[in-house]
Amino acid sequence: MKKISIYGLLLAGALVVGCGGGREVTRVDPNAQIDISGRWNDTDSRQVADEMTSDVLSRPWLARFNEANDGIAPVVIIGDVINKSHEHIASETFIKDIERAFVNSGKVRVVENAALRDKMREELASQQGNATEESKKKIAQELGADYIMFGSINSTVDSYQKEKVVAYKVNLELVTLETTEKVWIGDKEIKKYVKN
Repeated sequence: MKKISIYGLLLAGALVVGCGGGREVTRVDPNAQIDISGRWNDTDSRQVADEMTSDVLSRPWLARFNEANDGIAPVVIIGDVINKSHEHIASETFIKDIERAFVNSGKVRVVENAALRDKMREELASQQGNATEESKKKIAQELGADYIMFGSINSTVDSYQKEKVVAYKVNLELVTLETTEKVWIGDKEIKKYVKN
């Protein structure tokens, strides 16, 4: 009985040592393009957000708004970008990439989405009764959005044996909140060939 236990321990130890020695982790540049799985990743999100934001900011709606409003930058809110693809995609990351590109362009102003505005309103209400008179912020001072952007991420998969082509298509629209007029419609496609 003791011999079997000793042999069992030795075998288990050998398996642990044999299985655990091959893993290696290396830090890389966060902007490096690394595609291991062939699925949607951070590089795709950044590239699509940058290209689509560049496109929307180069279209006539912006010049028309600036001209009608003495050069004041329009206020945009990024609404839902719905993931309709075949895989899990964190659309919140994509939305943040769009917001970053918009804010950094300096051509539009961006306001928070509805969920975060509710949190901010709670804090503002709390300040009214709890903060000092000179430090509390005024209520009803929010910046109203002129436009809302929303859209979807779709995908198609064509596969045969150990090969597949995955195509992602992002569709975005920019709509005037007051009149619901669509002032810009854009799409961007990414196609990936994966061979196992």
